Parts: sequence; C-alpha cells; structure tokens
Amino acid sequence: MSGTSEGPVPRAGTSPGAGPPEVTQRDHQGSGLSELRDYRAAFAASALPMAVVDPRGRIVRPNEALGGFLGADPGSLTGQLAADLVGLTSDSPTWRAYTEVLRGTRSRLRCTRRLKHADGRPLWAEVTLVPMGDPAGGTGRALLSVSDVSDRRELRERLRHLRMHDPVTRLPNRTLFFERLTAALESPPLQEGSPPHHGRIGLCYLDIDGFKAVNDTLGHRTGDRLLAAVAGRLTDCAEADDHRTGGHLVARLGGDEFAILVDDSSGTHQLTDLARSVLTALQRPFEVAGHRLSVSASIGVVERAASGTSATALMQAADTTLYWAKADGRARWTLFDPERNAHRMTRQALSSTLRPAVERGEFTLEYQPLVGMADEVVRGVEALVRWKHPRFGLLAPSRFVPIAEEDGTIVQLGRWVLRTACRQARRWQTEHPDEPSLFISVNVAVRQLRDSDLVADVAEILAETGLEPGLLQLELTESAVMGSSGRPLRVLQALSDMGVRIAIDDFGTGYSNLAYLSRLPVSVLKLDGSFVRGFRYEDGAHPSPADETIVEAMVQLAHRLGLTVTAECVETSGQAERLRRIGCDTGQGWLYSRAVAPERIAELIGTRPPEG
Repeated sequence: MSGTSEGPVPRAGTSPGAGPPEVTQRDHQGSGLSELRDYRAAFAASALPMAVVDPRGRIVRPNEALGGFLGADPGSLTGQLAADLVGLTSDSPTWRAYTEVLRGTRSRLRCTRRLKHADGRPLWAEVTLVPMGDPAGGTGRALLSVSDVSDRRELRERLRHLRMHDPVTRLPNRTLFFERLTAALESPPLQEGSPPHHGRIGLCYLDIDGFKAVNDTLGHRTGDRLLAAVAGRLTDCAEADDHRTGGHLVARLGGDEFAILVDDSSGTHQLTDLARSVLTALQRPFEVAGHRLSVSASIGVVERAASGTSATALMQAADTTLYWAKADGRARWTLFDPERNAHRMTRQALSSTLRPAVERGEFTLEYQPLVGMADEVVRGVEALVRWKHPRFGLLAPSRFVPIAEEDGTIVQLGRWVLRTACRQARRWQTEHPDEPSLFISVNVAVRQLRDSDLVADVAEILAETGLEPGLLQLELTESAVMGSSGRPLRVLQALSDMGVRIAIDDFGTGYSNLAYLSRLPVSVLKLDGSFVRGFRYEDGAHPSPADETIVEAMVQLAHRLGLTVTAECVETSGQAERLRRIGCDTGQGWLYSRAVAPERIAELIGTRPPEG
C-alpha cells in the first residue's frame, strides 16, 4: 500500500482531485430560460388554440392556432377581452366563474359554447381557463384554450334525438313531450319589450278509434305504417294552425295516443278549431300497404292559463276529457268542462268513502206514504235512504246508489236498509195496535239478487224484527225483473213463497214485456211518473189522451192478472181523480206527502194525509 488513502472515484467530466462540481446561479438561470423557451415554442406551435390572459381578462399572448381559429392575425388579438372572443359573457354563472379564475379563487372553468369558425361554419367549442404561474414570479395570469368538440356534440345530439323520438313515427316521444310541457309551464314572466305572449297553454290529447282492429287483423307492421301516416296528418294540421316561429309540438305518447301541445294558445277557439281540423283530417281514408283503412279519433281538448297549473294537472284534465269523448260516442272532440269534472271528482270522493260510511252509520231512512186512491188512507210507506255526508250534506239516493251498485257496497247498504225499515214498521205496529198495520216497501238492487243470499237475509230480518212477511214489499226495477231467469228468478219465487210481496218499480219505461207478468211472482205494478205527469190539467197544460189510454190498459191488464197498481208522482188533485176513475189502487207523490221522518208517519197512521 502506498500509505495514502484513495479518494472517491472521479465522475465523468471531472478531473481527479477536483471534488464535486459546483452548481452556480448562472446554471439555474440558464436552465430556467431554456425551459421557458421550450414552453413558448410548444405554445406557439400547438394546434390547440390558446392564449395567455392577464388579471383584467385581456389577451397577453395568443398562439397561431387561436388566430387561425378566429380568422384574425394573432398580433391583432393582443389586448382584446378574451371573454368577448369566446362568448363567456352570455350568462351570469359562466361570467362569475370566469372572474373567479382570474382572481385566483377558482381552480378551473370549463364550458361549452357555440362559436363560428373562421371559415364561417358554426361549431361547438369547449372553452377551458386555468390559472398559471408566471416564470418571472408574477401571478394572476391564466391560460385559455379552445377545443372543437362539434363531432362529440353531434354524436350526443344524435343519441339524444334517438332517446327523445319515437322510432315508428319520428315524432317526439313522451319524454320529450313532458320536457317541453314542463318548460312551457315554467317560462319566466315577460320582460318589457318582449314579443306579445298570451300566457296560456293548450293541449289536444287523442287516441285512434279503430286502431286495435287494424293491428289485430292486418298485423303490427301495417299498424305501424298507419301510425306513421296519422303522424303526418297531425303534423300538417299543427303546421297549418301555427302562425308563430317554433311550431306546435306533435308527439306520440305511446300506443295509439298522440298529443298536440300549443304552448302559447290564443284561447279556447284556437284549440277547438285545431281539434276540428284533426278530426276531419283523420276521417279521410288511409291507403296503407295496399289497404284502404278508415279510422277516426277521440280528442280531449284542454285550454287554460299557464300560470298556476302543472304538467300533472294538465295531463289529468286531458285524460279525463279524452275519456268523456270516448264515453260520449267516439269520433269526436270534447272540451274540458270544470263543472263536469267537479261532478266526477265528487263521485270519486263519494265512491272512496261509501263503504266506510255504511260502517260508521252515516245513513238514515225517510218514508213516503202510499195512499189508497179510493179512501185516501195511508196503507203503507216506501223507505228511502239518505246519506248524511259530513262534507256534502244530506244526499238523495240518486247521488250514491248507482255508485254503490257499481262497487258492490249496495249489498251491505241494502241489508242495513231492509233491517232498519222492517224494525221501524214493526215499531209502528206495536205503538198503534188498534190501527191497520202499514206495509213497508223497500227497494232492492239487481246485485242483491245475484251477489247475496237475499232470501236468507229477509228470513233472518223478519224473524229478528217480528214483522209479518205480508207486510214487507220488495221493489225491483222493471229492467231487473223482466227477463229474470236462473238464480234471480228462483230468489223472487222463494221470497213470494215466503209471503213477501214483489213490486215492479217504474213500470212502463223498460222492457214492458207483458208476457213475463204471467210467469213472475209479482204482486204490484208501480206506474212510472212519466205517465202520470201526462194527466195534468193545471198550469194551462192539457192531459195526454195517449197516456191516459196506456195507463187504463195497463191497469185493466194488471187487475186481470190479480195485481194491484200504484201510481207514482201524483202531484195534483186532478191527477188523483183521473187515476182513481181509471182504477189505480194506491198513489204516491207530493199531493199526499214528501218523504218524511218516521215520527211524521206515526201521526198519519189511520188518517188521510193533508194535501201538499
């Protein structure tokens, strides 16, 4: 060994014994300037339009690509406001974000703007602004870049169009329709100087009458071609009606349902005129796939002020009105009627609370006397149900009995009426033992014959109340009794065998098939009031000889069959006299008494009711 220690092995570029190299300030400056030159060269050569923007938003340094994009010499862009060049002043949120980036309180702005290229073609551009550090130590500058995203935007729009349009008719679909409808209802108030606007909205909502038959018999392909042809005629009608820029929106909502939205209606007359033109256009035959097809449309028309309504409310009204058009006979248009809708809403409210009302005991009975025509003595009473509704007050049977028959509640309600009436008749009997007993007449619905064990119910109630079967009369409408066979006929026969009397109500207005009278277990015919009203002499009216002849013939026929006859709606003494002369057995009507509480009937037992 040499006695001296070896130093570190020199690195390349150093001489032995020189030690580590020094990094001088000049080296740092040289490196930074070189890097800056590289950045500037890249900036200038970039195909992406860019510019450096100062804290005031003015362009400090644009690149060549930005000049080419805007069709200007890059040098002429220096000092111009960047926001004006790329449309950043068009809305408040974007402008606010832009200024925040320039102040250094926001890290990035990215937005899409519709601009015009130097060659004149419109394009979509994505504009980005990010803060940047100044190599010289300054702050507040930002880098602006503009990227052409037209292809991407076009693809997105194409996909949106496919998502928002019906493939069969090429019309806007339900999604786009509701988007446009919501936008129309949410339009901001008019500003001073804006073009005139009516502030109203209209809708024709329709479906095609007869379309299902076409689909079922000729196939879905023909059905689709028919829908496309219908769409064309609807579009023609909408374009002929529209006199504003933008046009009405014609949409297919699904199946054979279409809608025409008028988002600036001039009034009901515009919508009804449009509906007429649509109806006329669709009633012309279609030539489709070698077939001559005839269809029509049912159209619901709604027109109202846009303020205060909602898309849901408008569509509910349109759906209801379309239902009316179809219920009224199809091949027609029907205008939304608030009063008719209120009646429908009331009916729905009654329907939803009817069954609980029976359980809560909200019903009561009133009684109308049945008077002997010969001596005008009360012989019996008809029980008439009333609903003491907590919201709508005292309701007559016509308001709720049809609803009860539809939903089946009539079985439960009818059982309550029968029990209550029989109990009351028995009470009068025990309270007035020296007077002839009144019979009680109770109305029975067809569903009670078919959907309940009426025979068992009657037997149970008679046994429970102690009322004799001969004092119970069950009234059924003529349409319910005539043509009875099977179970209904067996029920009627069993009730008659029990001793209960069967009466046909409103006789003369239904089938009037007299042959059935000889085969049915009927005891009483109640002549409909329309015949009796023809007997009036009062108020200058002349009696109808035809009505009198018909009534006389029916009375004679009934008596020959062993039936008694009751005349309904007897209102005047003249009517009563003529009915008595013809031979009617009993009468019922306001001449004798309206329907009254049971206490008032107790006062009439064994007496002649006062007239009026």
